[in-house]
Amino acid sequence: MGKIALVEDDLVLKEFIQLNLELEGHEVICFENGKAIFEANNVLGRVDLIILDNMLPGKSGVDVCLEIRKSYATPILFLSAKSNTQDRIEGLRAGANDYLPKPFDLEELLLRVQALLPKNKPQYIVGNWEVDFDNLVAKEPSKELEYQLSKKEAALLKLFIQQENKVLSREEILDKVWGEDAYPTSRTIDNFVLTFRRIFEVDQKSPAYFHSIRGVGYKFTNKKN
Repeated sequence: MGKIALVEDDLVLKEFIQLNLELEGHEVICFENGKAIFEANNVLGRVDLIILDNMLPGKSGVDVCLEIRKSYATPILFLSAKSNTQDRIEGLRAGANDYLPKPFDLEELLLRVQALLPKNKPQYIVGNWEVDFDNLVAKEPSKELEYQLSKKEAALLKLFIQQENKVLSREEILDKVWGEDAYPTSRTIDNFVLTFRRIFEVDQKSPAYFHSIRGVGYKFTNKKN
C-alpha cells in the first residue's frame, strides 16, 4: 500500500478518488491546487505517488509537474479532461509517468496507481539511511549497514518524522510514545536520541537531524528529505 498525494480541485471527483484509493488500503492526502502541495510540510518528500489534475486553478498541472521535477522523482499520474495526443505528450514531457484522460474507468485508475507505486520502497529516508517501519529496519545501502529498530525506537522516530521542524518537549514525547501509564524518565528519551545520532548522523557532535533544544526537548529536521 502507498501514500498518495491527490491534487484535484473538483470536490466530487476528489472525494470519489480518495474514497476508492482508501478502500484499497492507500493513505491519501488531498490538495485543491498546486500551491497547496508545495506549502504542505514536506509532503512531496514523503509520498509514493502524486495524482495530478492538469486543469487546476492558478498554476496548471503541467507547471506544477515541472516544478516538482526540479527536486523530486516521485511518480506522477496526470488526470486530465484534455485527451488529445498533444496534451498527453505535453504532460509526459513535463515529467509525468502516466496520463489518464477523463472520464476514466475506476478499475483502470486503480491498476495504473498500482503499477506506478514503487515496489519495496522504504517508507522514509534520513540522510543515507532507508527506514522500513513495516519490518522495523534502518538500512544504509552504500555501506551495507543495517540496524534493527525496537518498537519504541520506531514509535519515537515516527513521532519525530510526523512533527518535523517542530520542537517537542520531553513531556509530550513521553506521553505520545510511552503513554500516561508508563513511568520512564526524561533520560530515557535522551538515550534514544543518542542511539538515533549514532545511526543516522555523520557527525554526532554537530547533528544535522536530531537537535537538542536546551531546557525543552528535541527537534527533528530532515535536510535531505
